[in-house]
Amino acid sequence: MSSQNNNSNKNVIPEAKNALNNMKTEIANELGLTNYETMDKGNLTARQNGYVGGYMTKKLVEMAEQQMAGK
Repeated sequence: MSSQNNNSNKNVIPEAKNALNNMKTEIANELGLTNYETMDKGNLTARQNGYVGGYMTKKLVEMAEQQMAGK
């Protein structure tokens, strides 16, 4: 059996990495997690980390829906 790294967290468009990181920081700030980019995420609860990812996903879906609707 070969060992392959099937990391699903790779960006499809690498140029979007900075925009996604900025979005993550903005959302964390909105949720009251200041200095998110420099803090040790391991010290946050799973709920706190989940909120950031969940809100990112929600906003990205909203953006895609608007784009698909031509708005």
